[in-house]
Amino acid sequence: MKTFRLAVGAALVATSLAAWSQSSEPASAPGATAMTASGSAAPATGRKANRALRRQVYNAIANHKEISAGNISVVAKDGAVTLSGTVTNASQVSTVAEIAKSVPGVISVTNKLTVEQPFGGQ
Repeated sequence: MKTFRLAVGAALVATSLAAWSQSSEPASAPGATAMTASGSAAPATGRKANRALRRQVYNAIANHKEISAGNISVVAKDGAVTLSGTVTNASQVSTVAEIAKSVPGVISVTNKLTVEQPFGGQ
């Protein structure tokens, strides 16, 4: 009985993993390549592509020594980048957004950066 329960549990886990990993995109026509099925202008999707784009944007920002990238958060999803955190002066808010827009693969930038207030609010 214990072995039977274990086998049923393993079958349920395997079934739910297979269902979870299926794509929500419709199946392409036989013989069609992935590029033609998804369209050539579509950005790369998926967690791996999002992480790669996030790293590219963060590295581009970090290459500018006048900007303290340690207080900036970058989130990327399907080519849309969101910047949040703080910078040391107001001119850096737009500079960081322009740097992010210049990275290949970035389609849009949402800029939520703020200027860091000195300790004590002065």
